[in-house]
Amino acid sequence: MTDYDDRRERRRDRGDRDYDDRGSHHRSSRRRDRRSRSRSRSRSRSRSPDYHRGGSSHHRGRDDGGEFSDQNRSGGSGVPSGVPAGVPTGMAQPVTGGHHSLGSSVSGSVPPLYNPAGASTMGASSAPGGLSGSLAMMSAAAQSVQDKINRELFVGNTPPGTSEALLMQFLNGAMRRVALCPPDATPILNCRTNAKFAFVECASVDDANRCLNLNGIPFLGASLRVSRPSKYAGPHVPSQTWQQLTGQPLPPGMIPVPENTGGNPEEKINRELFVGNTTPEMTESMLKDFLGRALEQVGLTQLPGNPILACRVSGKFAFVELRSKEEAANALNLNNIPYLGAQLRVGRPSKYTGPETPHGNWEDILAKFMSGELQLQNVGSQAPAAAAPAPVATPTIAAQPPTCIVSLKQMLTAQDLEDDTEYNDILEDTRDECSSFGTLKNIVIPRTGPGATKIFLEYLSNEDAERAISGLGGRTFDGRKVEAVYFDPVKFANQDYSD
Repeated sequence: MTDYDDRRERRRDRGDRDYDDRGSHHRSSRRRDRRSRSRSRSRSRSRSPDYHRGGSSHHRGRDDGGEFSDQNRSGGSGVPSGVPAGVPTGMAQPVTGGHHSLGSSVSGSVPPLYNPAGASTMGASSAPGGLSGSLAMMSAAAQSVQDKINRELFVGNTPPGTSEALLMQFLNGAMRRVALCPPDATPILNCRTNAKFAFVECASVDDANRCLNLNGIPFLGASLRVSRPSKYAGPHVPSQTWQQLTGQPLPPGMIPVPENTGGNPEEKINRELFVGNTTPEMTESMLKDFLGRALEQVGLTQLPGNPILACRVSGKFAFVELRSKEEAANALNLNNIPYLGAQLRVGRPSKYTGPETPHGNWEDILAKFMSGELQLQNVGSQAPAAAAPAPVATPTIAAQPPTCIVSLKQMLTAQDLEDDTEYNDILEDTRDECSSFGTLKNIVIPRTGPGATKIFLEYLSNEDAERAISGLGGRTFDGRKVEAVYFDPVKFANQDYSD
């Protein structure tokens, strides 16, 4: 062995001895640390009252066979100190205290990882409060929405161009005038208008209930329909019409409105009719005007004015609502009436469950009317039969198809046209009023000839003319009911104003 090998062997021997010394030192140090920690824990347990009542649950939770387990501390007996006899080693004690935080020594508490039931208890203790709070908020929001619905009213038959401020002022003044509210009160707070109707919001539910008595009040030549909106689901509140409340009759030419009967679905079904075979060009206002005039011309109505209150079109069919169930039964005789190249089918809707109503077709009714044989039977009512009106003229039921020309009748008299100044004033006033429905190209008021006292309006489009007919037809002017119809554009261009 060389000197180099000898030196290498001596260095290896010294390294092994140093390693053994360091390992022995480290092991002795760890044993001293463990004894120190054990004495410290023993002193802590001896000072803790929980130690004498069964030991710390914190240490029982660590009973996993590690070097710090109660089994090692119990002197190898296998049963941790403080654990009742009969409980297997490692089994958690029942929870008798509150929620446990890490390192706590509260009696009976268990760390969350060893107490899933306790975690459930924590969730249960907090969830109901949040859930009940959310339910309370949802309930309050729903109550607020329902309260607004109960304070809202529908106002129908509003003339075109009616402003919200004017309608609110008029209705508030009417309620004060008849003592439906205190003299200084403002029962109606808000209003939003549409082309033919409006909605008003009252200050309280009681104000809305009292405002129902304005139903039928005259306003700018129309009789306002004041009722609950369709989404109202509250109890029925009895009310009167304006005429019943004040004792004032409805002005001549105005169409009466139905009473507020509580929205009985069965009563409405008895007043509704199905209209089939409609075509796309038939609008709601056109059908309402055409069918209403047909009923009036053959004497199938019970009161003056158009008996059709509403019409809604859906594709190739429509539904119309009449004033009374008697007039609805009479309107069944319009079945097969021709209109715009189609034969309308008029009958009961499928949801009708009442008795079958005997009726004829339009051909039968028209033939009897033309021969003077028609005797009004008022089908569906017990009223005595009335004599048919004398046929003063052949009824022209086939209406003029929609055009851009509108003819207004019964607005003027011959005396209105005699003075030039008054005639010019009428022209100017009519132009201002009728321009609100669309672009008015021309206005003609013949002073002599077949068209004398008529007003002819030429609009830019058929849609403008339709709005004018819907807005002007049925209005009252100097006590006369205005009739608005389409007029032949060829005759108008040739200045032929005859019917």
